[in-house]
Amino acid sequence: MLRESLMKHQHEKGFRWRGGEIARIEGLSDAVFAFAVTLLVVSLEVPKTFTELSVVMRGFFPFAICFGMLMQVWYEQYRYYRRYNLQDPLSTFLNCALLFLVLFHVYPLKFLFTYLVNGWMGFGTRVHLPNGQWENMIEGEQLPHLMAIFSGGYLAVSCIFILLFLHALRKRDVLELDELEIFSTKTSVGTACINASVALVSLLMSLLLPVRLAGLSGIIYPILISPSFSIYFGIRGKQHSRLRERVSS
Repeated sequence: MLRESLMKHQHEKGFRWRGGEIARIEGLSDAVFAFAVTLLVVSLEVPKTFTELSVVMRGFFPFAICFGMLMQVWYEQYRYYRRYNLQDPLSTFLNCALLFLVLFHVYPLKFLFTYLVNGWMGFGTRVHLPNGQWENMIEGEQLPHLMAIFSGGYLAVSCIFILLFLHALRKRDVLELDELEIFSTKTSVGTACINASVALVSLLMSLLLPVRLAGLSGIIYPILISPSFSIYFGIRGKQHSRLRERVSS
């Protein structure tokens, strides 16, 4: 199991890992994420012709993008348990909510990136239905609703991580967090807040902008997230260095 493999190297620079044995909620999480990845698979049936194989291979890049996003959520949850090992009712409830959102948004996530990648790569955005007819994957007036679903899920996941890290901060005395660990936890809260803020902006744009401008609610992610993280981590990195020097002296 990947979680067990990573646990063999229980260390993180500047943070003492408190998690030891895998908790039951972690075992459930691994099963849920594994099931979610299974749902992302383009086809469970082996293609019978090369034409069918070509159609299946078109799903490689959407699958890779969705897989990467799911693994990012999984790793953040994994690191939370390694850092804090909180298994109280609130942590369990928030993690169950996280797993619910992951499963609920697998198909919208797959649909969105299949639509985007097919359009970008010139594969077309029409699908062949079982009745033999061809139909657009999505109509123009439906695009804002699709982006609202995606941004709503992104916002909800980010808010859950905000609550998880804030809960860890409230337990700082019980966990015996030192100054550097408190600083890192606050940095994690800030990271989740940036994700939540961008998702909220995108959600509002998808709901309020005219239909013809709905695509801007998706473009806003790369426009805002990368610069925001660069600035944020640049500032926090300098603050962390100064704090480490002060603690060491």
